Amino acid sequence: QVQLVESGGGLVQAGGSLRLSCAASGSMFTIHAMGWYRQAPGKQRELVAAVTSGGSTNYADSVKGRFTISWDNAKNTVYLQMNSLTPEDTAVYYCNAATIVVSWGQGTQVTVSS
Repeated sequence: QVQLVESGGGLVQAGGSLRLSCAASGSMFTIHAMGWYRQAPGKQRELVAAVTSGGSTNYADSVKGRFTISWDNAKNTVYLQMNSLTPEDTAVYYCNAATIVVSWGQGTQVTVSS
């Protein structure tokens, strides 16, 4: 229902920062929430952060205090500011958006070197 394109991934040294972006388009329905998930090799996809249209946020315990999710409604874009990155943050990061269904982007690779 919604087309999502992630960007901003890459290689960063431990302690560094990245900002991921996810642009949404093509929805004929209201987006009620957007979020970021990640999946590392051999692990299930897990919630990183989510934000609702009302402005409430939710973060995984592992990223609290380091990551910040924000949603620019005018641009239909959600961002994930990632600070103090560690190698444990290495994963493919996926954006999603909830309308009457949940849509997923294709993901962007984040690699954090020691």
